[in-house]
Amino acid sequence: MWGGRFAAQPADAMQAINASIDVDKRLWREDIEGSKVHAGMLAAQGIITQEDNAAIQAGLDQIAAEILAGRFEFSAQLEDIHLNIEARLTERIGEAGKRLHTARSRNDQVATDFKLWTMRAARETGDGLRTLQKALLSRAEAHAEWIMPGFTHLQTAQPITLGHHLLAYISMFERDRVRLISGALEAAWECPLGAAALAGTSYPIDRERTAAALGFHEPAHNSLDAVGSRDFALAALANLAIAATHLSRLAEEIVLWTSPQFGFARLSDAWSTGSSIMPQKRNPDAAELIRAKAARIGADFAALNTIVQKLPLAYAKDLQEDKALTFSAFDGFALSLTAMIGMIETMRFEREAMRAAAARGYSTATDLADWLVRELQIPFREAHEITGKIVRRAEESGVAELGLLPLSDFQAVDPRISEAARALLTVEKSVESRDSYGGTAPLRVREQVERWKEMFK
Repeated sequence: MWGGRFAAQPADAMQAINASIDVDKRLWREDIEGSKVHAGMLAAQGIITQEDNAAIQAGLDQIAAEILAGRFEFSAQLEDIHLNIEARLTERIGEAGKRLHTARSRNDQVATDFKLWTMRAARETGDGLRTLQKALLSRAEAHAEWIMPGFTHLQTAQPITLGHHLLAYISMFERDRVRLISGALEAAWECPLGAAALAGTSYPIDRERTAAALGFHEPAHNSLDAVGSRDFALAALANLAIAATHLSRLAEEIVLWTSPQFGFARLSDAWSTGSSIMPQKRNPDAAELIRAKAARIGADFAALNTIVQKLPLAYAKDLQEDKALTFSAFDGFALSLTAMIGMIETMRFEREAMRAAAARGYSTATDLADWLVRELQIPFREAHEITGKIVRRAEESGVAELGLLPLSDFQAVDPRISEAARALLTVEKSVESRDSYGGTAPLRVREQVERWKEMFK
């Protein structure tokens, strides 16, 4: 390619560091799509002949078929996907293939290809998140009444329902979907193709036609910005990193829940591993690896951000690394998503273990304080203090649950407390009472399940 300017071949190490075909060959669909649109525009503008355009269109279709069939030979000497396809096109159709690159540069070409790929990946990831949400919704509906402990600081706080807990992740993943999709829509706004190397072109091209044909809203308004910016990829990776963080939080809970110390759930054999020396082990390796992959996705975003933040306009070869980081992040997330869906769909929950854990740690203490406020008109801060004294008596007496403490102990702290108050201190009555909108009561859980079902339609 450089024969007109350079007399000698690049050094082997230069060739190795400069070539990107092993990474960017994944852009072949987008590259062919962009090239077909570009050639059609050139012909419509009279820049190339209709005969050349017809040959280019047919040749690109044949190359696509070769790649799909696994017959295309990618060459590192041709550096990237753009030159690989162009060289093969010229082999096939001759001189017309050399005219395809008229009025464009690899700079605007790669920016366009990469945008198209990122938009598609974001939409597909959003679809994958919806699949996970549906799996969670199915389990939430089936376990709307199953009681488990709710935690703050990883300490038992109040009883909640398993359905309520699972619905929390559906809400988190919905925000992730919205961020990914809105980011893809934002990326779709401006089309880089036609910006050429950095300054536009002297050919009479029709950028509006190109942008519309490729699914963009309009052409990029500034050619420097078009080829030198990667904020669409940064936004996609930032949004993906947030979604991966939510996956990691759910994975961490699966690790805890499936441990003997919790015993809340059991992973299926398909999503468990064993130990090389300890026959009894059932390890939640998939969940643990999701946590690790979330860290890598965050690192991919940080790396790309660091690359871009030091670059003057317009294009610099540093940006060649953008695709490796973005592909890695989306691949890692897709694999994590598949694993999480598999675990959620096949996990078995242990109802009695969860209910027993919910009853420990005096989790109904707030219910007693609420009764004091509601029935005796005591200010909440005073009710809080009275309840704290009763919890201390239960601890000193070795009683595990407040509802099991004799009424005389309650009345020793405050004689106004009646049996009606003590009777409320079960985990079942506690969750039933939390019936404010968005609360954990089974009634509200089922209400939210139906809401999500309607949304998913």
